[in-house]
Amino acid sequence: MKKYLLLLATAFLVALLAACGNDEGSENNASSDEGSEESKEIVIGASSVPHAEILEKAKPLLEEKGITLKIEEYQDYILPNKDLDNGTLDANYFQHPPYLKAQEEEFGYDFVNLGGVHVEPMAIYSKNIKSVDDIKEGTEVIISRSEPDHGRILSLFEAAGLITLKEGVDKASATLDDIAENPKNLKFLPDANAELLPQMYEKEEDALVAINGNYAIEAGLSPVDDSVFHEGEDTPFPNVIVARAEDKDSEALKTLVEVLQSEEIQTFIEDEYQGEIVPAPTPGE
Repeated sequence: MKKYLLLLATAFLVALLAACGNDEGSENNASSDEGSEESKEIVIGASSVPHAEILEKAKPLLEEKGITLKIEEYQDYILPNKDLDNGTLDANYFQHPPYLKAQEEEFGYDFVNLGGVHVEPMAIYSKNIKSVDDIKEGTEVIISRSEPDHGRILSLFEAAGLITLKEGVDKASATLDDIAENPKNLKFLPDANAELLPQMYEKEEDALVAINGNYAIEAGLSPVDDSVFHEGEDTPFPNVIVARAEDKDSEALKTLVEVLQSEEIQTFIEDEYQGEIVPAPTPGE
């Protein structure tokens, strides 16, 4: 009888310990699930210049807030959105809203714009043409094959008095077909990838070449000092932080945007790039 009671007590104790272990495991699992709800490491895809440079400056500020920033650098405008869509990235930082909209329409991406950080003035360069007055009849204008850039470029040419766009056209999304007047018969050639435009500038010495700010700076060109003409600071094409729509409420990504829009980072942009890159207006400004 005593032996039976001893066995019964031992079995009860083993069951009790197992139950406690399961409760502790459940508690640990719940804690793990809670921790995984908001990752403390975020991976951001960015163009090398200036985006990755600005993100590097933001790294220590994010670390103070418990967020580790990993930067993946890209040299083109296609892969950062593909990698965001497939989950390789948590967000990207390289594009302006019209390009984002065009990519969403073309590829069906479900993305969200979390906020603007900086503006890269688009500029027109030439080896041999030094001013608007020097532009001759029939001059070739080499521009990106990316249609979302066309409205921006054409608006710049209109502001310089070289063309007129059709009345009522949304200038941000204007196309080459929307040119109403072209008194110098400029030949717009949308045949080059954006990243190759600096090479076209070096090669086509008598042409005008429209180069995006990041690629110009990376090639040692100043939109302010080296261009024939360029956008002003009021351009409505800020470079923005983009994430998947499902992550629009991510606290880590919200913190990233807050840091990038902070006075410290905006001052860094002003001091580092001396007007070649300018801070984007933040909401309310």
